[in-house]
Amino acid sequence: MRALLAAIRIALRAIARSKLRAALTVLGILIGVAAVVVVVALGTGVRARVLGEISSLGANTIYIFPESTQTSGLRSRDSVRITEGDGAAIVKEALSVSQVSPFSSTSVQVVTGDRNVATQVMGVTRSYWAIRSFTFDKGASWTESDEQLKAKVCVIGDTVRENLFGSGEAMGQYIRIGKHPFRVIGVLTKKGQSPFGEDQDDRLLMPIGSFRARVMPGPPGKVQMLVASATTELTVERASRQIEQILRQRHEIDPDDEPDFVIRTQAEFRKSQEAIFDTLTVLLSSIAAVSLLVGGIGVMNIMLVSVTERTREIGIRMAIGASEGAIMVQFLIEAVTLSIIGGLFGIAAGVGLISVLASALGWSMALPLGAVAVAVGTSAAIGIIFGFFPARRAAQMDPITALRHE
Repeated sequence: MRALLAAIRIALRAIARSKLRAALTVLGILIGVAAVVVVVALGTGVRARVLGEISSLGANTIYIFPESTQTSGLRSRDSVRITEGDGAAIVKEALSVSQVSPFSSTSVQVVTGDRNVATQVMGVTRSYWAIRSFTFDKGASWTESDEQLKAKVCVIGDTVRENLFGSGEAMGQYIRIGKHPFRVIGVLTKKGQSPFGEDQDDRLLMPIGSFRARVMPGPPGKVQMLVASATTELTVERASRQIEQILRQRHEIDPDDEPDFVIRTQAEFRKSQEAIFDTLTVLLSSIAAVSLLVGGIGVMNIMLVSVTERTREIGIRMAIGASEGAIMVQFLIEAVTLSIIGGLFGIAAGVGLISVLASALGWSMALPLGAVAVAVGTSAAIGIIFGFFPARRAAQMDPITALRHE
């Protein structure tokens, strides 16, 4: 232990004698560690942001789309059909499904006063609010009788409200779609953009019957898709299997035949996004690690120069009894000390950059403690790996040759 402390003191004195050289060596490690730290924090921030947006779509949400089927080698859409009756059957028979809403949409021009804007109009039922986690900033949803009577009422998102009414009051106002006036009975709470880049507030929703009768006429009961919600996040897969069984039975599709529908879940999308983020984080971290490699090479170069300059000192130490191991430990400690100092300053610089980026981007970014530990450990490892060759070269010097060195 005493020998180790003596080696540490000698290493620190050697570093102090060459302050500029030590500072440049530390700078190389600092840049590499800071780059890795910032990349990890950015990856964490992007992951949290996107996955939070996915959760805002409804963590238990299941989407059922119609799909063309293959007949005699050709794909035909004539039989493609998802209906409100399918949704009612799913709610009644699927124990792991809590709610289902039919869904149809189209882009239209909406007019009020002297304002005319394009937006997405959607036909749904009242259960859609709970499935997609929508809440009301003002007003409320339509009633069951409004759905049955195909009432001319609608609910709008915040973007539609701002585009049509500005700072004015939207509640109770009438807007026109084609030749039909609709009364605004509710304004949704702002949700922002979805992970797909869609503005979730740029939408107008109305009862599905009203949509089919006055906005986009179509066959009775036919919808573009069904949106369902599993009872919990843990029952999403079970709910999907139950939905598939029910629809196969209703559409008279054999178990071995290709179905005329497709089921997609938020859980599937979340898993695919997490896999993408993991790959991107590894890729970006690898690129940032190149800076660490360059810093490590800098440490090795500086240590080789130091060994050459201190050849006579090494010879004197060996002449008075220092072992090869003691010489090697001394130079390894020097290299590790430089690397750890660079790592600590790199973490501090990374944390500062993270704060600036978080403020500029408006993201919630955090540096995991595990990443800090890895950064310090990596710095020490760089010191050992890149300091080993210079230390070994110093330890293997011939004392007599070293003493003759000028």
